[in-house]
Amino acid sequence: MQGSGTLMTEALAERYHGVCERVAAAARRSGREPEDVILVAVTKNAEPEQIRALLELGHRDFGENRVQQLVQHASMVEEFLQRLRTHPKGQQDRAVREAAARGVLIGAGGLVPDSVRWHMIGHLQRNKARKVAEFCRLVHTVDSLRLAEEIQQLALRSEQPVEVLVQVNCSFEPQKSGCPIAAARPLAEQIDTMINVRVRGLMTMAADSENPEDARPAFGRCRELFDEIRRSGIGDRRFNILSMGMSGDFEVAIEEGANIVRVGSAIFGAGSPEASPAE
Repeated sequence: MQGSGTLMTEALAERYHGVCERVAAAARRSGREPEDVILVAVTKNAEPEQIRALLELGHRDFGENRVQQLVQHASMVEEFLQRLRTHPKGQQDRAVREAAARGVLIGAGGLVPDSVRWHMIGHLQRNKARKVAEFCRLVHTVDSLRLAEEIQQLALRSEQPVEVLVQVNCSFEPQKSGCPIAAARPLAEQIDTMINVRVRGLMTMAADSENPEDARPAFGRCRELFDEIRRSGIGDRRFNILSMGMSGDFEVAIEEGANIVRVGSAIFGAGSPEASPAE
């Protein structure tokens, strides 16, 4: 008889593979390959065992909305991976055996990934930027010059470049974070002059709606803005990331050009929203 933990993990694996298949299909509809789109698993409401299960599936891109949770989850994952590095053969074999016993398919080569990439996808206050700069591969939510300057100061002290996206409010909702469309290019230009902050692209969120098609105009506006900025030469060839789409609309986002999507509840189940209020 299967325990509740086994059933939960099996359901997670089924949802995860279903999302991956939908990402792949949407990528092909947009004339691209599935590997051209990065799936960020949003762990806001994920349990530690669910995160470890995704690691066992070979997944390596994770996102968080809140700094404190990002630090907690990143530390937990690093401890788990460190155990694998210390005793790689036995630990990896054990991970494979345990996952197989739960009915989980193991990713790339039957191995848990050596490292993960953390994405900050929630509203970021300047006084909490230090931890984000320390733990994150990519900050999706830079919407002001003051925040970019704070990240620059932290990056200079650590001598580690920080990669960021300019968050743009393409849905015109006053409650949404993000700079106005007209301010996006000037902000990207200013960030591009910074030494240790690299502007990599744009991020946006569509208005909440039961109909995914309602998100298409906002995603289309962001794609047009992205193309305009990229053609201008800002960021050189590094300006190549367009982060759009969550559980309810990621397929439309991919069709409109997104190459990063941020998905929580479609992977982890109901009650795992991808967006959160300001900290």
